[in-house]
Amino acid sequence: MAKRAWIMLAVCAALTAAAFAQDAKAVLDNAAKAMGNPGSIQYSGTGKAGSVGQSLTPSSAWPTLIVTSYSRTVDYPTASSKEEATRTLENPPALGGGAPFQGEQKQVNLSSGQFAWNQPGAQPQAAAAAADERLLQVWLTPHGFIKGAMANNATAKKAKGGTELSFKVNDKFTIQGLIDAQGMVMKTETWIPNPVVGDMPIETDYSGYKDFGGVKFPAHIVQKQGGYMVLDLNVTNAQANVANAALTVPDSVKNAGTPGVHVESSKLGDGVWFIGGGTHNSVVVEFKDYITVIDAPNSEERSLAVMAEAKKLVPNKPIKYLINSHHHWDHSSGIRTYVAEGATVITEEVNKRYYEQAWKNPRTLAPDKLSQNPKKATFITVKDKYTLTDGTQTIDLHLLLNDKHNGDMLFAYLPKQKVLVEADNFTPPVGNASIVPLALVFGNNLYDQLQTLKLDIATIAPLHGNVAPYSAFPKALGKT
Repeated sequence: MAKRAWIMLAVCAALTAAAFAQDAKAVLDNAAKAMGNPGSIQYSGTGKAGSVGQSLTPSSAWPTLIVTSYSRTVDYPTASSKEEATRTLENPPALGGGAPFQGEQKQVNLSSGQFAWNQPGAQPQAAAAAADERLLQVWLTPHGFIKGAMANNATAKKAKGGTELSFKVNDKFTIQGLIDAQGMVMKTETWIPNPVVGDMPIETDYSGYKDFGGVKFPAHIVQKQGGYMVLDLNVTNAQANVANAALTVPDSVKNAGTPGVHVESSKLGDGVWFIGGGTHNSVVVEFKDYITVIDAPNSEERSLAVMAEAKKLVPNKPIKYLINSHHHWDHSSGIRTYVAEGATVITEEVNKRYYEQAWKNPRTLAPDKLSQNPKKATFITVKDKYTLTDGTQTIDLHLLLNDKHNGDMLFAYLPKQKVLVEADNFTPPVGNASIVPLALVFGNNLYDQLQTLKLDIATIAPLHGNVAPYSAFPKALGKT
Protein backbone atom coordinates (compact mmCIF):
# COMPACT_ATOMS: atom_id res chain seq x y z
CA MET A 1 0.00 0.00 0.00
CA ALA A 2 2.79 2.38 0.92
CA LYS A 3 4.57 1.71 -2.39
CA ARG A 4 1.35 2.30 -4.32
CA ALA A 5 0.79 5.60 -2.46
CA TRP A 6 4.26 6.80 -3.41
CA ILE A 7 3.64 5.88 -7.05
CA MET A 8 0.36 7.80 -7.03
CA LEU A 9 2.09 10.85 -5.51
CA ALA A 10 4.79 10.73 -8.17
CA VAL A 11 2.20 10.48 -10.95
CA CYS A 12 0.24 13.40 -9.49
CA ALA A 13 3.41 15.48 -9.23
CA ALA A 14 4.30 14.75 -12.84
CA LEU A 15 0.79 15.61 -14.03
CA THR A 16 0.85 18.83 -12.00
CA ALA A 17 4.22 19.82 -13.47
CA ALA A 18 2.92 19.13 -16.97
CA ALA A 19 -0.19 21.18 -16.27
CA PHE A 20 1.92 24.09 -15.01
CA ALA A 21 4.07 23.90 -18.14
CA GLN A 22 0.96 23.92 -20.33
CA ASP A 23 -0.43 26.84 -18.31
CA ALA A 24 2.81 28.77 -18.80
CA LYS A 25 2.79 28.18 -22.55
CA ALA A 26 -0.86 29.13 -22.87
CA VAL A 27 -0.41 32.30 -20.80
CA LEU A 28 2.68 33.33 -22.75
CA ASP A 29 1.10 32.60 -26.13
CA ASN A 30 -1.91 34.67 -25.15
CA ALA A 31 0.32 37.52 -23.92
CA ALA A 32 2.40 37.52 -27.12
CA LYS A 33 -0.79 37.70 -29.15
CA ALA A 34 -2.35 40.42 -26.99
CA MET A 35 0.75 42.62 -26.69
CA GLY A 36 2.36 41.93 -30.05
CA ASN A 37 5.61 40.10 -30.61
CA PRO A 38 8.16 42.64 -31.89
CA GLY A 39 11.78 41.81 -32.64
CA SER A 40 12.78 45.16 -31.19
CA ILE A 41 11.18 48.01 -29.30
CA GLN A 42 12.07 51.66 -28.83
CA TYR A 43 10.32 53.77 -26.22
CA SER A 44 10.81 57.31 -24.94
CA GLY A 45 9.45 59.74 -22.39
CA THR A 46 10.24 61.93 -19.40
CA GLY A 47 10.11 61.51 -15.66
CA LYS A 48 12.35 61.07 -12.62
CA ALA A 49 15.36 58.99 -11.64
CA GLY A 50 16.93 58.00 -8.33
CA SER A 51 20.63 57.88 -7.43
CA VAL A 52 21.09 54.34 -6.09
CA GLY A 53 22.99 53.99 -2.83
CA GLN A 54 23.27 57.76 -2.30
CA SER A 55 20.50 58.52 0.19
CA LEU A 56 20.83 61.31 2.75
CA THR A 57 20.26 58.84 5.60
CA PRO A 58 20.23 55.03 5.62
CA SER A 59 16.43 54.97 5.91
CA SER A 60 15.58 57.55 3.23
CA ALA A 61 14.86 57.12 -0.48
CA TRP A 62 17.42 57.61 -3.25
CA PRO A 63 17.87 61.30 -4.16
CA THR A 64 15.70 62.32 -7.10
CA LEU A 65 16.82 63.79 -10.42
CA ILE A 66 14.59 65.14 -13.20
CA VAL A 67 14.75 63.17 -16.45
CA THR A 68 14.10 65.69 -19.22
CA SER A 69 14.47 63.12 -22.00
CA TYR A 70 14.72 59.36 -22.07
CA SER A 71 14.97 56.82 -24.88
CA ARG A 72 15.65 53.12 -24.85
CA THR A 73 16.04 50.76 -27.79
CA VAL A 74 16.04 47.00 -27.21
CA ASP A 75 16.79 44.32 -29.79
CA TYR A 76 15.66 40.94 -28.52
CA PRO A 77 17.44 38.47 -30.85
CA THR A 78 20.85 39.95 -29.91
CA ALA A 79 19.88 41.02 -26.37
CA SER A 80 21.06 44.55 -27.21
CA SER A 81 20.07 47.68 -25.33
CA LYS A 82 20.81 51.37 -25.82
CA GLU A 83 19.61 53.67 -23.06
CA GLU A 84 19.94 57.45 -23.42
CA ALA A 85 18.91 59.80 -20.64
CA THR A 86 19.36 63.51 -19.96
CA ARG A 87 19.08 64.44 -16.29
CA THR A 88 19.01 67.67 -14.33
CA LEU A 89 18.88 68.51 -10.64
CA GLU A 90 15.66 69.25 -8.84
CA ASN A 91 15.17 72.86 -7.73
CA PRO A 92 16.35 72.99 -5.01
CA PRO A 93 18.60 69.93 -5.46
CA ALA A 94 17.52 66.81 -3.60
CA LEU A 95 19.43 66.11 -0.41
CA GLY A 96 21.94 63.29 -0.72
CA GLY A 97 24.70 62.31 -3.11
CA GLY A 98 25.18 61.03 -6.62
CA ALA A 99 24.78 64.29 -8.59
CA PRO A 100 27.99 66.37 -8.59
CA PHE A 101 27.09 68.16 -11.82
CA GLN A 102 25.53 71.39 -12.95
CA GLY A 103 23.08 71.93 -15.79
CA GLU A 104 22.28 68.81 -17.82
CA GLN A 105 24.01 65.45 -17.67
CA LYS A 106 23.60 63.01 -20.56
CA GLN A 107 24.17 59.30 -20.14
CA VAL A 108 24.43 56.73 -22.92
CA ASN A 109 24.48 53.15 -21.59
CA LEU A 110 24.83 50.27 -24.02
CA SER A 111 25.00 46.49 -23.88
CA SER A 112 24.86 43.48 -26.15
CA GLY A 113 24.78 40.01 -24.69
CA GLN A 114 27.51 39.71 -22.07
CA PHE A 115 29.19 43.01 -23.00
CA ALA A 116 28.41 46.47 -21.64
CA TRP A 117 29.87 49.88 -22.37
CA ASN A 118 29.19 53.59 -22.00
CA GLN A 119 29.48 56.29 -24.63
CA PRO A 120 30.22 59.58 -22.85
CA GLY A 121 32.03 60.86 -25.93
CA ALA A 122 33.46 59.60 -29.18
CA GLN A 123 35.23 56.64 -27.60
CA PRO A 124 33.34 53.77 -25.95
CA GLN A 125 34.24 52.93 -22.37
CA ALA A 126 33.93 49.30 -21.28
CA ALA A 127 31.59 48.80 -18.31
CA ALA A 128 32.07 45.12 -17.48
CA ALA A 129 30.62 45.51 -13.98
CA ALA A 130 27.27 46.60 -15.47
CA ALA A 131 26.95 43.74 -17.99
CA ASP A 132 24.82 41.37 -15.91
CA GLU A 133 22.30 44.01 -14.88
CA ARG A 134 21.96 45.47 -18.38
CA LEU A 135 21.35 42.00 -19.81
CA LEU A 136 18.70 41.39 -17.16
CA GLN A 137 17.05 44.71 -18.00
CA VAL A 138 16.41 43.38 -21.52
CA TRP A 139 14.33 40.52 -20.09
CA LEU A 140 12.62 42.80 -17.57
CA THR A 141 10.90 44.81 -20.34
CA PRO A 142 7.32 43.66 -21.02
CA HIS A 143 8.04 41.98 -24.37
CA GLY A 144 11.44 40.81 -23.19
CA PHE A 145 9.84 39.04 -20.25
CA ILE A 146 7.53 37.09 -22.55
CA LYS A 147 10.38 36.11 -24.85
CA GLY A 148 12.67 35.19 -21.95
CA ALA A 149 9.98 33.10 -20.31
CA MET A 150 9.27 31.27 -23.58
CA ALA A 151 12.96 30.52 -24.15
CA ASN A 152 13.76 29.42 -20.61
CA ASN A 153 11.00 26.95 -19.69
CA ALA A 154 9.12 29.24 -17.34
CA THR A 155 6.93 27.81 -14.64
CA ALA A 156 3.52 29.27 -13.84
CA LYS A 157 1.25 29.60 -10.85
CA LYS A 158 -1.92 31.47 -10.14
CA ALA A 159 -1.44 34.72 -8.26
CA LYS A 160 -3.45 37.76 -7.24
CA GLY A 161 -4.14 39.74 -10.39
CA GLY A 162 -3.23 37.03 -12.88
CA THR A 163 -0.52 34.42 -13.44
CA GLU A 164 2.98 34.57 -11.99
CA LEU A 165 5.72 33.13 -14.18
CA SER A 166 9.30 32.40 -13.22
CA PHE A 167 12.43 31.42 -15.10
CA LYS A 168 16.21 31.57 -14.83
CA VAL A 169 18.77 33.35 -16.98
CA ASN A 170 22.30 31.95 -17.31
CA ASP A 171 21.41 29.38 -14.62
CA LYS A 172 21.91 32.12 -12.05
CA PHE A 173 19.41 34.96 -12.10
CA THR A 174 15.75 34.30 -11.33
CA ILE A 175 13.22 36.49 -13.12
CA GLN A 176 9.58 36.59 -12.05
CA GLY A 177 6.65 38.43 -13.57
CA LEU A 178 2.91 38.86 -13.41
CA ILE A 179 0.68 38.66 -16.50
CA ASP A 180 -2.94 39.71 -16.05
CA ALA A 181 -6.05 38.16 -17.58
CA GLN A 182 -5.81 40.45 -20.62
CA GLY A 183 -2.29 39.20 -21.37
CA MET A 184 -0.50 42.36 -20.22
CA VAL A 185 2.79 42.11 -18.29
CA MET A 186 2.09 44.10 -15.14
CA LYS A 187 5.24 43.49 -13.12
CA THR A 188 8.70 41.95 -13.42
CA GLU A 189 11.26 41.27 -10.69
CA THR A 190 14.77 39.92 -10.35
CA TRP A 191 17.68 40.08 -7.93
CA ILE A 192 21.28 41.21 -8.44
CA PRO A 193 24.26 40.99 -6.07
CA ASN A 194 25.12 44.07 -4.04
CA PRO A 195 28.07 44.20 -1.62
CA VAL A 196 26.13 46.21 0.97
CA VAL A 197 22.61 44.75 0.95
CA GLY A 198 23.23 41.30 -0.56
CA ASP A 199 20.75 39.91 -3.09
CA MET A 200 19.05 43.17 -4.06
CA PRO A 201 15.60 43.21 -5.71
CA ILE A 202 14.87 45.08 -8.94
CA GLU A 203 11.10 45.52 -9.23
CA THR A 204 9.39 47.09 -12.25
CA ASP A 205 5.69 47.97 -12.42
CA TYR A 206 3.92 48.59 -15.74
CA SER A 207 0.57 50.33 -16.11
CA GLY A 208 -1.63 52.32 -18.49
CA TYR A 209 -1.09 50.13 -21.55
CA LYS A 210 -1.71 51.83 -24.91
CA ASP A 211 -1.64 50.73 -28.51
CA PHE A 212 1.44 52.09 -30.29
CA GLY A 213 1.15 51.14 -33.95
CA GLY A 214 -0.25 47.68 -33.24
CA VAL A 215 1.96 46.92 -30.25
CA LYS A 216 0.80 47.31 -26.67
CA PHE A 217 3.23 49.11 -24.36
CA PRO A 218 2.80 50.68 -20.90
CA ALA A 219 2.40 54.44 -20.60
CA HIS A 220 3.89 54.39 -17.09
CA ILE A 221 6.96 52.51 -15.86
CA VAL A 222 8.22 52.57 -12.27
CA GLN A 223 11.35 50.65 -11.35
CA LYS A 224 12.72 50.24 -7.84
CA GLN A 225 16.08 48.93 -6.71
CA GLY A 226 16.64 48.09 -3.07
CA GLY A 227 13.06 49.18 -2.36
CA TYR A 228 13.35 52.74 -3.70
CA MET A 229 12.57 54.37 -7.03
CA VAL A 230 15.32 54.49 -9.66
CA LEU A 231 13.10 55.32 -12.65
CA ASP A 232 9.60 56.78 -12.87
CA LEU A 233 8.94 57.19 -16.59
CA ASN A 234 5.93 58.57 -18.42
CA VAL A 235 6.13 56.96 -21.86
CA THR A 236 5.09 59.29 -24.66
CA ASN A 237 6.05 57.13 -27.63
CA ALA A 238 6.85 53.51 -28.46
CA GLN A 239 7.75 51.94 -31.79
CA ALA A 240 8.22 48.29 -32.74
CA ASN A 241 10.79 46.77 -35.08
CA VAL A 242 12.98 49.84 -35.40
CA ALA A 243 15.95 49.89 -37.76
CA ASN A 244 19.50 49.36 -36.48
CA ALA A 245 18.36 48.14 -33.06
CA ALA A 246 21.01 45.40 -32.93
CA LEU A 247 24.32 46.72 -31.57
CA THR A 248 27.81 45.76 -32.63
CA VAL A 249 30.19 45.40 -29.69
CA PRO A 250 33.26 47.61 -30.24
CA ASP A 251 36.55 45.69 -30.41
CA SER A 252 37.94 47.79 -27.56
CA VAL A 253 35.08 46.58 -25.36
CA LYS A 254 35.47 42.94 -26.43
CA ASN A 255 39.17 43.04 -25.59
CA ALA A 256 38.91 45.09 -22.40
CA GLY A 257 38.40 42.19 -20.01
CA THR A 258 37.67 42.78 -16.34
CA PRO A 259 39.65 45.71 -14.90
CA GLY A 260 41.94 44.82 -12.03
CA VAL A 261 42.30 46.67 -8.76
CA HIS A 262 45.28 49.01 -8.57
CA VAL A 263 46.60 50.58 -5.37
CA GLU A 264 49.29 53.20 -4.90
CA SER A 265 50.57 54.28 -1.51
CA SER A 266 52.30 57.51 -0.49
CA LYS A 267 53.44 58.59 2.95
CA LEU A 268 51.64 61.53 4.55
CA GLY A 269 53.58 61.60 7.80
CA ASP A 270 54.83 59.45 10.62
CA GLY A 271 52.88 56.19 10.43
CA VAL A 272 50.29 57.49 7.95
CA TRP A 273 49.86 56.49 4.29
CA PHE A 274 47.47 57.59 1.56
CA ILE A 275 46.21 54.63 -0.52
CA GLY A 276 45.08 55.74 -3.98
CA GLY A 277 45.28 54.31 -7.45
CA GLY A 278 41.56 54.24 -8.19
CA THR A 279 38.43 56.36 -8.08
CA HIS A 280 38.29 56.12 -4.27
CA ASN A 281 40.99 56.32 -1.62
CA SER A 282 41.73 55.00 1.84
CA VAL A 283 44.17 56.04 4.56
CA VAL A 284 46.29 53.61 6.61
CA VAL A 285 47.35 54.65 10.11
CA GLU A 286 49.89 52.72 12.18
CA PHE A 287 49.37 52.53 15.93
CA LYS A 288 51.73 50.95 18.46
CA ASP A 289 50.14 47.49 18.32
CA TYR A 290 47.72 47.60 15.39
CA ILE A 291 46.61 49.21 12.12
CA THR A 292 43.57 51.40 11.47
CA VAL A 293 42.19 51.91 7.96
CA ILE A 294 40.00 54.86 7.07
CA ASP A 295 37.29 53.97 4.54
CA ALA A 296 36.52 50.74 2.66
CA PRO A 297 35.16 51.81 -0.76
CA ASN A 298 33.92 50.08 -3.90
CA SER A 299 34.18 46.32 -3.36
CA GLU A 300 35.66 43.37 -1.53
CA GLU A 301 38.38 43.23 -4.18
CA ARG A 302 39.38 46.81 -3.40
CA SER A 303 39.40 46.12 0.33
CA LEU A 304 41.57 43.03 -0.10
CA ALA A 305 44.07 45.07 -2.13
CA VAL A 306 44.15 47.90 0.43
CA MET A 307 44.50 45.42 3.28
CA ALA A 308 47.42 43.71 1.53
CA GLU A 309 49.10 47.08 1.01
CA ALA A 310 48.53 48.01 4.66
CA LYS A 311 50.16 44.79 5.84
CA LYS A 312 53.10 45.40 3.51
CA LEU A 313 53.54 48.92 4.86
CA VAL A 314 53.05 47.84 8.48
CA PRO A 315 54.09 44.18 8.80
CA ASN A 316 53.21 41.97 11.75
CA LYS A 317 50.37 44.12 13.08
CA PRO A 318 46.66 43.28 12.81
CA ILE A 319 44.07 45.57 11.23
CA LYS A 320 42.06 46.32 14.36
CA TYR A 321 39.75 49.14 13.23
CA LEU A 322 38.00 50.21 10.05
CA ILE A 323 36.68 53.79 10.09
CA ASN A 324 33.65 54.23 7.81
CA SER A 325 33.24 57.81 6.57
CA HIS A 326 29.54 57.40 5.70
CA HIS A 327 26.96 54.90 4.50
CA HIS A 328 26.89 55.72 0.76
CA TRP A 329 27.44 52.47 -1.10
CA ASP A 330 30.56 53.58 -2.93
CA HIS A 331 32.15 54.17 0.49
CA SER A 332 30.72 51.17 2.34
CA SER A 333 30.87 48.30 -0.17
CA GLY A 334 34.12 46.94 1.25
CA ILE A 335 33.37 47.09 4.98
CA ARG A 336 32.33 43.44 5.33
CA THR A 337 35.79 42.35 4.19
CA TYR A 338 37.31 44.05 7.24
CA VAL A 339 34.71 42.44 9.51
CA ALA A 340 35.73 39.06 8.08
CA GLU A 341 39.32 40.02 8.97
CA GLY A 342 38.24 40.62 12.58
CA ALA A 343 38.31 44.43 12.54
CA THR A 344 35.90 46.58 14.55
CA VAL A 345 33.88 49.09 12.50
CA ILE A 346 33.85 52.69 13.70
CA THR A 347 30.90 54.56 12.19
CA GLU A 348 28.26 57.17 12.98
CA GLU A 349 25.71 55.72 15.40
CA VAL A 350 22.76 55.55 12.95
CA ASN A 351 24.71 53.25 10.62
CA LYS A 352 25.16 50.39 13.09
CA ARG A 353 21.53 49.29 12.84
CA TYR A 354 21.54 49.82 9.07
CA TYR A 355 24.57 47.59 8.50
CA GLU A 356 23.37 44.93 10.93
CA GLN A 357 20.04 44.67 9.12
CA ALA A 358 21.50 44.83 5.61
CA TRP A 359 24.12 42.21 6.39
CA LYS A 360 21.42 39.71 7.39
CA ASN A 361 20.11 39.56 3.81
CA PRO A 362 20.84 36.48 1.65
CA ARG A 363 24.01 36.59 -0.49
CA THR A 364 23.44 33.67 -2.79
CA LEU A 365 24.42 35.49 -6.00
CA ALA A 366 27.89 36.65 -4.92
CA PRO A 367 28.97 35.15 -1.59
CA ASP A 368 31.72 37.21 0.05
CA LYS A 369 34.27 36.24 2.68
CA LEU A 370 32.01 37.17 5.57
CA SER A 371 29.10 35.09 4.25
CA GLN A 372 31.44 32.15 3.66
CA ASN A 373 32.80 32.35 7.21
CA PRO A 374 30.18 34.24 9.24
CA LYS A 375 31.12 36.15 12.35
CA LYS A 376 29.34 38.81 14.38
CA ALA A 377 30.34 42.34 13.49
CA THR A 378 31.54 44.61 16.29
CA PHE A 379 31.00 48.36 16.20
CA ILE A 380 32.10 51.53 17.90
CA THR A 381 29.54 54.26 17.21
CA VAL A 382 30.18 57.98 16.99
CA LYS A 383 27.63 60.59 17.97
CA ASP A 384 29.44 63.92 17.68
CA LYS A 385 33.11 63.18 18.26
CA TYR A 386 35.30 60.18 18.98
CA THR A 387 39.04 59.92 19.60
CA LEU A 388 41.06 56.82 18.82
CA THR A 389 44.47 56.97 20.48
CA ASP A 390 47.12 54.79 22.09
CA GLY A 391 49.28 57.63 23.36
CA THR A 392 51.56 57.58 20.32
CA GLN A 393 49.06 58.03 17.49
CA THR A 394 45.71 59.86 17.47
CA ILE A 395 42.72 60.09 15.14
CA ASP A 396 39.96 62.54 16.04
CA LEU A 397 36.62 61.82 14.35
CA HIS A 398 33.98 64.53 13.96
CA LEU A 399 30.41 64.37 12.71
CA LEU A 400 29.95 66.84 9.87
CA LEU A 401 26.97 68.99 10.85
CA ASN A 402 24.31 70.26 8.43
CA ASP A 403 25.72 68.21 5.56
CA LYS A 404 23.37 68.16 2.57
CA HIS A 405 25.32 65.31 0.97
CA ASN A 406 25.07 62.78 3.79
CA GLY A 407 23.55 62.97 7.24
CA ASP A 408 26.02 60.58 8.91
CA MET A 409 29.29 61.92 7.49
CA LEU A 410 32.45 61.63 9.59
CA PHE A 411 35.72 63.37 8.86
CA ALA A 412 39.05 62.53 10.51
CA TYR A 413 41.80 64.79 11.82
CA LEU A 414 45.27 63.52 12.67
CA PRO A 415 46.75 66.22 14.95
CA LYS A 416 50.29 64.85 14.95
CA GLN A 417 50.54 64.96 11.15
CA LYS A 418 48.10 67.90 10.72
CA VAL A 419 46.16 65.84 8.15
CA LEU A 420 42.44 66.14 7.38
CA VAL A 421 40.73 63.07 5.86
CA GLU A 422 37.34 63.86 4.30
CA ALA A 423 34.94 62.36 1.77
CA ASP A 424 32.88 64.06 -0.94
CA ASN A 425 32.94 67.57 0.51
CA PHE A 426 36.13 68.63 -1.22
CA THR A 427 37.71 66.86 -4.16
CA PRO A 428 40.78 68.91 -5.12
CA PRO A 429 40.22 70.10 -8.70
CA VAL A 430 42.73 69.19 -11.38
CA GLY A 431 44.55 72.05 -13.08
CA ASN A 432 42.38 75.12 -13.56
CA ALA A 433 39.11 73.26 -13.12
CA SER A 434 36.54 74.81 -10.80
CA ILE A 435 34.17 73.21 -8.33
CA VAL A 436 30.57 72.90 -9.52
CA PRO A 437 28.05 74.97 -7.51
CA LEU A 438 26.47 71.99 -5.74
CA ALA A 439 29.88 70.79 -4.53
CA LEU A 440 30.61 74.34 -3.37
CA VAL A 441 27.67 74.02 -0.99
CA PHE A 442 29.18 70.89 0.54
CA GLY A 443 32.67 72.42 0.69
CA ASN A 444 31.52 75.63 2.33
CA ASN A 445 29.69 73.67 5.01
CA LEU A 446 32.83 71.67 5.84
CA TYR A 447 34.95 74.82 5.79
CA ASP A 448 32.64 76.59 8.25
CA GLN A 449 32.84 73.71 10.74
CA LEU A 450 36.62 73.55 10.43
CA GLN A 451 36.78 77.26 11.21
CA THR A 452 34.70 76.66 14.33
CA LEU A 453 36.92 73.76 15.46
CA LYS A 454 40.10 75.79 14.79
CA LEU A 455 42.05 72.73 13.64
CA ASP A 456 45.66 73.20 12.57
CA ILE A 457 45.55 71.53 9.15
CA ALA A 458 48.45 71.35 6.71
CA THR A 459 47.27 68.63 4.31
CA ILE A 460 43.97 67.33 2.96
CA ALA A 461 43.81 63.60 2.15
CA PRO A 462 40.51 63.37 0.23
CA LEU A 463 38.74 60.07 -0.24
CA HIS A 464 38.33 61.10 -3.90
CA GLY A 465 41.09 62.72 -5.92
CA ASN A 466 44.64 63.55 -4.93
CA VAL A 467 46.32 64.82 -1.78
CA ALA A 468 46.49 68.62 -1.62
CA PRO A 469 47.76 71.31 0.71
CA TYR A 470 45.04 72.70 2.92
CA SER A 471 45.50 76.12 1.29
CA ALA A 472 43.95 74.68 -1.90
CA PHE A 473 40.64 74.27 -0.06
CA PRO A 474 39.78 77.90 0.80
CA LYS A 475 41.24 78.96 -2.56
CA ALA A 476 38.85 76.64 -4.43
CA LEU A 477 35.96 78.04 -2.38
CA GLY A 478 36.92 81.62 -3.21
CA LYS A 479 37.87 82.38 0.38
CA THR A 480 41.30 83.77 -0.50
